[in-house]
Amino acid sequence: MEGVIDHHLRALLSKLGGIDVCVTEFLRVTHTRLPRRAFSRICPELDSAATTVSGTPVRLQLLGGNPQAMAYNAAKAVEVGARAIDLNFGCPAKSVNNSDGGASLLQSPSRVESIIAAVRAAIPDEIPLSAKIRLGFSDRSSYLDNARAAEAGGAAELAVHARSKVDGYRPPAYWEYIEKIRQQLNIPVIANGDIWTLKEFQRCRQQTGCRAFMFGRSLLARPDIGLQIKAFYTGKNYQPMAWAEIVQLLYRYYCTTCTLYPAKYQGNRIKQWLAYLKLSYPQASDFFQQIKRHRDPQLLDDAFALEIASHKSSSKGNKLNKNQAA
Repeated sequence: MEGVIDHHLRALLSKLGGIDVCVTEFLRVTHTRLPRRAFSRICPELDSAATTVSGTPVRLQLLGGNPQAMAYNAAKAVEVGARAIDLNFGCPAKSVNNSDGGASLLQSPSRVESIIAAVRAAIPDEIPLSAKIRLGFSDRSSYLDNARAAEAGGAAELAVHARSKVDGYRPPAYWEYIEKIRQQLNIPVIANGDIWTLKEFQRCRQQTGCRAFMFGRSLLARPDIGLQIKAFYTGKNYQPMAWAEIVQLLYRYYCTTCTLYPAKYQGNRIKQWLAYLKLSYPQASDFFQQIKRHRDPQLLDDAFALEIASHKSSSKGNKLNKNQAA
């Protein structure tokens, strides 16, 4: 999720819990040998054993269509601290697809296999290599060819977003294809796409037979979806996060990131996150309307203070001040 889930958000959500593995935004590989700073920029966790502050492993994700360049840069990533590599064959963005990357490569399963094989040969055997695909490019007819290509190339795990590139993000997700892939492959298959609620997770689990699941937009819309799922597996009673808790989580993120951006961009990441949260919390739409034009840090602080205070009685925690949130 380019430009959305950075290391700050990975740290916050992994500390909340329910997440076993994080994957970085993709690092685009063309024909060049990337410098160390390129890897550190996308994955600062490389300096801490490739884990978040709460100890959750982070996989560094690469995207590109040149096998040799992908192989070299994967080896470089391991050299500078990566403990696992993930390859992106799923991004549907036009700018990426027009630059020989992401889902465009699904038009040629042999290229998918050659890229994965080149990376696998370039990195040590003990470094896990995973890949993510969609069900195809212009349609879903090549879903099994690409899945088999990923396994043949040496991927140890395969995440499948249950749509083609042309499908974009339009509902529904075609989970039935994931089940067919899982039956044909000898490596773990990870289900992805349209798992927004615990009930949808249960349906996806039943329909695909998968034992692992990947979350992107839905994790932003429901930050504790992982905790809900783990409670389902263990039979424990879990009360999903109320808006009062979500707004405090937002404030922690704001306090962590507000000094990183010029004044004219203050609050942009919060507003971006609210666009996802409103899919699960109607209060997010109201809060967005309150702050959408705010750029001044004091105005944003005041808006958060008012929102937190107005929901204090329903919160499990106490009102946060800025120092506590940071």
